[in-house]
Amino acid sequence: MKKNLITVVILALVVVNLVLTAVLTITIIPETQKANELITKVCSAIDLDLVAGDTAGSLSVNVADMKDYAVNGGETQTINLADSGDGTLHYAVLGISLSLDTTNEDFATFGDGAGDLSAQDNIINDTIKTVISSHTIEDMRNDEEAVKEEILEALQGLFKSSFIVRVNFSSATYQ
Repeated sequence: MKKNLITVVILALVVVNLVLTAVLTITIIPETQKANELITKVCSAIDLDLVAGDTAGSLSVNVADMKDYAVNGGETQTINLADSGDGTLHYAVLGISLSLDTTNEDFATFGDGAGDLSAQDNIINDTIKTVISSHTIEDMRNDEEAVKEEILEALQGLFKSSFIVRVNFSSATYQ
């Protein structure tokens, strides 16, 4: 008799659990859908792209459609790095180039239409220096790709376009 009573109690608890789960589902799903709609409206109102990894544009651009632009005329740049706490001033000597997507509609808008960004070279240099100078020597040595990605995001934000698809360090020395 006790086994049957325990079975009935367990069955009743399972039914109650099922009912409560159904109530939670019915109340949470509409609110989640409303929140998603609101987020979409806000993003579209401020013109944000909802696609994650937009800066990883070089993955979708054919190498034949890329043009290389040497920043600072191909000369290396010496940039002071952030203090790493060891009491020594560190710097990076970098040769930097940008890969430009020639099929992007903004490619012809900037420069002379052939990917020559020399008119904006000072702004590009300043943006690159600002990003790199915020990193320590350990950041540069251990996670160079993340720094390149941060520079790419800053440049795409500067030009408000994704025609720059990659940042390249043709030479990199950290001291």
